[in-house]
Amino acid sequence: MKTPIIKSILLSTVVFFTACGESPKKDSPTLTQPEAETAELPPAKPLSESFKDYWYAGVAELSAYEISEARYGELREGHAVLIYVTEPFNTEKQVKADRPDELAVSVLKLNRTKKYLTGIYPYSIMSSIFYPVSDNQHALKVSTSVQEWCGHVYMQLNNRESFQIQSHSYFESEADQDIALSKVITEDELWTKLRIDPDSLPTGEHQLLPSLEYLRLKHLPIKAYKAVLTLSDPGQLRTYTITYPELNRSLQLHFEGDFPYILQGWTETQPAGFRDNSGAITSTARLKKRINTPYWRQNSNKDIILRDSLGL
Repeated sequence: MKTPIIKSILLSTVVFFTACGESPKKDSPTLTQPEAETAELPPAKPLSESFKDYWYAGVAELSAYEISEARYGELREGHAVLIYVTEPFNTEKQVKADRPDELAVSVLKLNRTKKYLTGIYPYSIMSSIFYPVSDNQHALKVSTSVQEWCGHVYMQLNNRESFQIQSHSYFESEADQDIALSKVITEDELWTKLRIDPDSLPTGEHQLLPSLEYLRLKHLPIKAYKAVLTLSDPGQLRTYTITYPELNRSLQLHFEGDFPYILQGWTETQPAGFRDNSGAITSTARLKKRINTPYWRQNSNKDIILRDSLGL
């Protein structure tokens, strides 16, 4: 399969350790605007009745996971919560539609959250992925924020004529960036595409944009990297594997083989540090509890007890 080519030129980035986090030494380069994509979208894929019954029932799916997360060369115990829900998305303003009209597209949204401690101070990470249920194009929007006591970073991708990416960091050398990339598969969208039709997941060798979370935590150039994608055979439990040879990183998503393809956990192996000889370290996540509920209405003090349902 021929993959899009990134027109932008990226300079290599060298990282060094600071008292709080790691910062690249060199300023991020200015990237040129890629050519706009004008190809028509493939037809929307039809939704099954089981999909409609599950995802349009007026509730969200909340899943809590125990995680062992690699950071600064050590594993940190914590928890993750994945919130999947369908909602109308305004494609012009690229936000949730207050009053859906002809511009609105139905998306399966994933809010992926993580919390863990690194010594005395906490990490809080959240990514939002808006993927069309029509399953015929890339994610319409992806955003990630990372907060810890040293500061916070924010990164957002908007799917327009090209991928328009903004990145903001408390590190001087990263600071504020505006980047345009040709469209490729995004790692983040695969977490939602899997829930719609896992057999449509791409396999083989492709250019992928790694998760925004990973790019920021590793301070890597914002660009596509070669990846090898594999999907296990049908069965009670399946695994989708993403391997980046250049990054020495692999991510495995473990999910139930039958609809609604519940994500049972994930495994991520990557270098323990910021040098090739730092050895490998593996993060893991295991599903603890899952509920389907309209959480946005459950915001009073009496609803706090509902967190017990997720083991939080």
